Amino acid sequence: MDRDDHGPRVRVPGQRAPQQQSADGTYLRFSVLGPVRAWRDGEALPSGSPQQRALLTALLLRDGRTATASELIDAIWGEEPPSQALAAVRTYASRLRKVLDPQTLVSDAGGYAIRTRNDAFDLTMAQELVAEAEKARAGGDRAQARSLFSKALGLWDGETLASVPGPYAENQRTRLEEWRLQLTETRLDLDLEVGCHAEAVSELTALTAAHPLRERLRELLMIALYRSGRQAEALAVYADTRRLLADELGVDPRPELSQLQQRILQADEELARPADEPAPAAAPLRPAQLPATVPDFTGRADFVRELGDRLATAEGSVMAVSALAGIGGVGKTTLAVHVAHQARQHFPDGQLYMDLQGAGARAAEPETVLGAFLRALGTADSAIPDSLDERAALYRSTLDGRRILVLLDNAHDAAQIRPLLPGTAGCAALVTSRVRMVDLAGAHLVDLDVMSPEEALQLFTRIVGEERIDSEREAALDVVAACGFLPLAIRIAASRLAARRTWTVSVLAAKLADERRRLDELQAGDLAVKATFELGYGQLEPAQARAFRLLGLADGPDISLAAAAALLNLEAHVAEDLLEALVDTSLLESAAPGRYRYHDLVRLYARSCAERDEQDPKGRELALSRLLDFYLATVARVSAMEKPGDTLVDHLAPTSYAGLAFSSRRDAQDWLYAEAGTLLACARQSAGGQTLRHAVDLLWTAIELAESGANSKEYEATVVAACKAAELVGDAKSEGRALITLANVHHVSGRFDLADHECRRALHLSAVAQDPLPACWASNLLGIIALYENRHKDGEEHLTRAIAHFREVEDRPGEAAALCNLSRVHLAMGRTASAVSLAQQGTEMYDEMDHALKGANGRYALGLALTQSGRLEDAADSLKEAHQVFKDSRQRLYEGMALFRLAEVDIAAGRPAQAAANSEIALTVLRGIGGEWRRGNVLTVLGRALSGIGQTDRAQVCWREALAIFEALGSPEADDVRSLLHPAVVA
Repeated sequence: MDRDDHGPRVRVPGQRAPQQQSADGTYLRFSVLGPVRAWRDGEALPSGSPQQRALLTALLLRDGRTATASELIDAIWGEEPPSQALAAVRTYASRLRKVLDPQTLVSDAGGYAIRTRNDAFDLTMAQELVAEAEKARAGGDRAQARSLFSKALGLWDGETLASVPGPYAENQRTRLEEWRLQLTETRLDLDLEVGCHAEAVSELTALTAAHPLRERLRELLMIALYRSGRQAEALAVYADTRRLLADELGVDPRPELSQLQQRILQADEELARPADEPAPAAAPLRPAQLPATVPDFTGRADFVRELGDRLATAEGSVMAVSALAGIGGVGKTTLAVHVAHQARQHFPDGQLYMDLQGAGARAAEPETVLGAFLRALGTADSAIPDSLDERAALYRSTLDGRRILVLLDNAHDAAQIRPLLPGTAGCAALVTSRVRMVDLAGAHLVDLDVMSPEEALQLFTRIVGEERIDSEREAALDVVAACGFLPLAIRIAASRLAARRTWTVSVLAAKLADERRRLDELQAGDLAVKATFELGYGQLEPAQARAFRLLGLADGPDISLAAAAALLNLEAHVAEDLLEALVDTSLLESAAPGRYRYHDLVRLYARSCAERDEQDPKGRELALSRLLDFYLATVARVSAMEKPGDTLVDHLAPTSYAGLAFSSRRDAQDWLYAEAGTLLACARQSAGGQTLRHAVDLLWTAIELAESGANSKEYEATVVAACKAAELVGDAKSEGRALITLANVHHVSGRFDLADHECRRALHLSAVAQDPLPACWASNLLGIIALYENRHKDGEEHLTRAIAHFREVEDRPGEAAALCNLSRVHLAMGRTASAVSLAQQGTEMYDEMDHALKGANGRYALGLALTQSGRLEDAADSLKEAHQVFKDSRQRLYEGMALFRLAEVDIAAGRPAQAAANSEIALTVLRGIGGEWRRGNVLTVLGRALSGIGQTDRAQVCWREALAIFEALGSPEADDVRSLLHPAVVA
């Protein structure tokens, strides 16, 4: 096999054909990138015998030129044609002409030609896409080039010219397949250039198995592994390649591959960095996240100049950091945004922005902010590390060599923002905070005070209009003085006046005079902000004021209209009118259509109003209780759609709301994941007092949030808080339910010892509270954990007990789950026939209930049993069905595990290359979820697959990593991995 991957590219001739309709006015379409086929207006046409397809192939690939009869005979039969070859060619041509039409297949000079439209031939379309891709790549648009190459490759449908006989077809098949492979290499090269290295590993692993002597693929695989943090595997690929080339060809690797090995050994930083950032469609590579600057920005000229000069120095040899400090409402954000816009010319590679919510109870976590910034810079989700330190390092590497301005608004303290600072010259950070960051090394500190009287009057005039101010200048000065020259207070007052044409400035000044008596006493700190908001609050109608107060009680990043209506106990349209009125007064923000949020300081003020003005404290409790009821009722509806027949919804705390209705499972899922942050905030806020039971039930019903990996940390923290609250008040029923939910969180995270402990506590509390459901699910989960820990007899006992419990409460989905899990225990005990029977029984029960998601769990268990029984194709079909449902339902843990099990089937079926590909994808899907034990199992199977395709050094690396995991966990799987690493010793 030719090992020179950088030789001349295969030339594929351009397709020259006139634009021409068929005789009946319809259009024909042809394909050769796969089986040779023809369609008329989307309907497949018969292509005849294999020799007739060979004739059609020869004509289609003639570049629109005429093929003589002798050329066609050679193409179909080669050097030994039959005696009636010429007559046969004429017959095939006649039959094709009838299927197509005389204008498409024409007779010309004793031969034949195909005349069709350029866009009717898949090969021509591929050539045009490749030409566009190469042009885009030459112009530096790697993302567009990658997309176009992918589209071109997507035109293939299996092997080129599949099953077409004859020497001509064989030569063309070889040529076009080589071109296809070259295009694949180019697209993979672009994958690495834009940072999609983790995604490329799986495909490259399969391709190196299919083309073991193609060194360019090995080179790309080494780079992809190295950039994915798998240096040992990358070096193992080189060792495998060197041994293979020596054995097969008696040569050493080409110099490029050897140089790459040295660069990996030296941990070359340039090699670790992609040529460009990945560019998913939803994330631009050049972020422009600055909020809009206010059109009436006024004053602050000295500050604008000072900060602008400071930021301009980032063009030189320093990384500029400026920090603005001042009380809430003094205009820090407005000034920072204005300065940032003016400085954009110095930062051509983009601007990042984030409100760090430092004034609130829960400031933004640095790792969350880094994740958002990395996505905005084009990093794929799968390439974003889990830990704060790794994210910060990748963030600094991504910014290296670029000129980016980072605006960090409303920071809590210096510790919060240090990981968010760029690390190299050319970039700059602008920070706002209510605290003066004297401990932020190297920062240029700016203390922002209130406006001067002249600036304050100028701002007031710009908003209200000169014609109204000129005649009442003294009254206007009284207004801005009453506002304490605080920009936010001035803006609120001026906006009110501008919206009320019947008011004079004197009327507003008189209204503010009484209120400012308190403001004179509250000139320091946040109290000045509270006094400023008092101006807007005092102008609200009673219904608006009530909505403002009560809405501020709810935790969470924002709130939907439906949730707000429940909290306020109003019809949705009435609530919307009130909320929009609050938006008009700038006391509330519209985060998106149908969603609302408070600035953190406004929320604090709203809560103080609720404490002061709501005469009955129960009114506040009832508002939050209604919100909790709304979420519980709606999540119950989601659960009913996702898990039909599940009796959990019949055992939930009663609610006064029916909840939202959904037209499809997809809509229900979308709502659950969109509301996750606010829903969990509500549960955490309500985990105490009379609402504890409802909060616990909400968490249990929304357990998919933990199983999918979404909001996993916040979900776990909320469950832990609920457990502590229930234990504190001695509520056995709530504590038992919270514990079984926490046990599931531990199970998903691979912390099986903790899951076992919480299950046993839940069992005890279930008996104390006479609440049967936690006992059912605790027994089920204890059985699964026993299976993982190879305590098969214990597992059988727990699951048999779980089946009995589920039958007692007539919970058929639960019974089906326990049956499927018992199947896995029997499988581990060698009782294959009963394992298959139990899994089939559970799956059939799910199907009877139209239980798609849990039915996937049944098919997963059935796939395992069928694998061990030797029915490998049936097992693969079952696991593929399960995988698709898990993927559609956003259940990342089970999506990844289904891929892992498919890899096991592939190993058993002798398909190591496919096993390696599925294992690699599983590792990517399971990043950040599932725990180390599951990762160790996937690595073990990946090692088996790699060994099967001859990449034995890389297999050893995977097994060593798996062994380290199992030894650290004390898992019995360590012995199996040792036998793989040292077969002779174990034997």
